[in-house]
Amino acid sequence: MSVDWRRGMSLETKYVEFCKGINGLDKIILREVRGCSAEVYLYGGHVTSWKNEHGEELLFVSSKAIFKPPKAIRGGIPICYPQFSNLGSLEPHGFARTRFWTVDNDPPPFPTNSSNKAFIDLILKHSEEDVKIWPHRYEFRLRITLGPGGDLMLTSRVRNTNTDGKSFTFTFAYHTYFHVTDISEVRVEGLETLDYLDNLKNRERFTEQGDAIVFESEVDKVYLSTPTKIAILDHERKRTFELRKDGLPDAVVWNPWDKKAKTIPDLGDDEYKHMLCVEAACVEKPITLKPGEEWRGRQELSTVPSSYCSGQLDPQTAFLCDKFGLA
Repeated sequence: MSVDWRRGMSLETKYVEFCKGINGLDKIILREVRGCSAEVYLYGGHVTSWKNEHGEELLFVSSKAIFKPPKAIRGGIPICYPQFSNLGSLEPHGFARTRFWTVDNDPPPFPTNSSNKAFIDLILKHSEEDVKIWPHRYEFRLRITLGPGGDLMLTSRVRNTNTDGKSFTFTFAYHTYFHVTDISEVRVEGLETLDYLDNLKNRERFTEQGDAIVFESEVDKVYLSTPTKIAILDHERKRTFELRKDGLPDAVVWNPWDKKAKTIPDLGDDEYKHMLCVEAACVEKPITLKPGEEWRGRQELSTVPSSYCSGQLDPQTAFLCDKFGLA
């Protein structure tokens, strides 16, 4: 990375700091006045930290994560593009998470809340090396925003810049690793009664039967036609993560559990207990773009206090339960 990578940036240093991270990799820290923060590596366009105003880490990053190219970083929010998992000819989850992104000093206009000052715009374009393995030209713009209340927003815009008139097709996911206190005390709500593809059973299609998703063994499922909001309740911490999404119809839920965790070199044997991946995704029906066309996908993460209340874990209901002592 050239030394003038910050040139032209007029962002307030109070909200956006450029520095070096692990192994000297370029990193951006976003901060808000209440004390919340997020960290983003240019390697992978990868969010590796999201902390609330109390300094509590909300994302999981493995203690064995390797911050060294060409290895992807284990944890945080990897960007899966242009291929999710092994559903294609590319390396699993595509190449965007193992490429160096650059700061986008002149992004197209974003409809954005003017009160948000802690944000960074990144861009990834095709390289001649990438064209050899995926013969398409594209621009991938990523805006990462930390809201005044601590909400973390990622907005992706992918444009087909092919000059040969060819369309291209891709799948996508924000591979978000949430930090949870104890996976056996976590529930996911918003996906009940939906169909899913079970990756542990050759992607066979089933219908979710439970009133919530709970975890007692390895889970690797792609839920289809999902709602725009999903709730992840960490019962032991009395915290609910809210995931809101646009342009991403699917949701992947993954935890490797004990046996699989032992086979993953950059994951501690017992770290599966403290992580859960719930991923806003587009997997079942790939996105196709003609030259000049653009796709947008957005994910927003927030937290609210929560507790059990009449068996319901709706975040708003749970918040009222806490506030008025109804739990």
